[in-house]
Amino acid sequence: MNILFLGDIVGRSGRDAAVKCLPKLRAVHTLDFIVVSGDNAAGGFGITPAICKELLTVADVVTGGDHIWDQKDIVPYLSQEKRLLRPANFPARAPGAGHGIFTSASGKKILVLHLLGQVFHKEHTECPFATADKILETVRLGGQVSAIIVDFHAEATSEKMAMAHHLDGRVSMVVGSHTHVPTADARIFPKGTAYQTDAGMCGDYHSIIGFSPEGPLERFLTKIPKAKMDAAPGEATLCGLLVGTEDATGLAKQCKAVQYPRNII
Repeated sequence: MNILFLGDIVGRSGRDAAVKCLPKLRAVHTLDFIVVSGDNAAGGFGITPAICKELLTVADVVTGGDHIWDQKDIVPYLSQEKRLLRPANFPARAPGAGHGIFTSASGKKILVLHLLGQVFHKEHTECPFATADKILETVRLGGQVSAIIVDFHAEATSEKMAMAHHLDGRVSMVVGSHTHVPTADARIFPKGTAYQTDAGMCGDYHSIIGFSPEGPLERFLTKIPKAKMDAAPGEATLCGLLVGTEDATGLAKQCKAVQYPRNII
C-alpha cells in the first residue's frame, strides 16, 4: 500500500496547492491513502468546516493539532465529520475523535491516530504514549487493519523520536507535524516503522513558518505579542512523507521525504 502524509497546510496558498496537486500525486504514486494536517489551513489558525470539506475532496483524512479549536464553528462540525481528527489525548468529553478506522478505495482498513505532544505545549493533555498504548491494545497491525498511521503533532524533536521508538513494529508510520520545517531524517526503524521527525508544511516557504515575515519579525524585534500574523500568500510547496507498506504485515518497506513545488506538478 502507498500512503502519503502532508505536513501542516498553512493558509490559502497551501490549500490551493493541495487541492490542485493531490489528484495528480494520487495517480502518479498510485496512492491508496492520503492524510493531510489542516492545523493552520484557515489563515494560519485552525480549520473551518468549509475548508475541511474542500480538503476532503482530495484527501482521505484531515488531522488538526494544537490549533484545532481556533475556529468556533469547528466544534460542532467535529462531531459530524469523522474524517476530521482532533488529538486523541484531549479529554474524552472533548468533541470529536482522535482516531478512526477508515477504508481505502481498494477496500483496505487503515487506522489513523492523531496525538499531541506535551513538551513545550500549554494544552496539558493526557500522556500521548499511554493514549497510543490504550488504542493499540484493541487494534493489531496486519490483523484488523492493513496500516496504522500516527500523526504526532509535537514541538520537541526528542518527544517525537521517543514515540517512534515506543511504537516501532506496532504501526506503519510515525510522522511528526507542527514545526513547519521538514527534517532530513526520514527512515525505517529496525522493527519496520517509517519515521520522519517533521514532515514540514504545505505553504509559502518564503516566509517565517508559513507567515508573512513582517508579523513574526516584529514580535522578535519588539517582544510585543500583538503583531498581526498573516499567512504568506506566495507560491506553495507541498512537503510530506511517502511510505510504501508490506501487504502481509503492514510494516514499511519504503520511506521517502517528498517536496512538490506547485509549479512543476
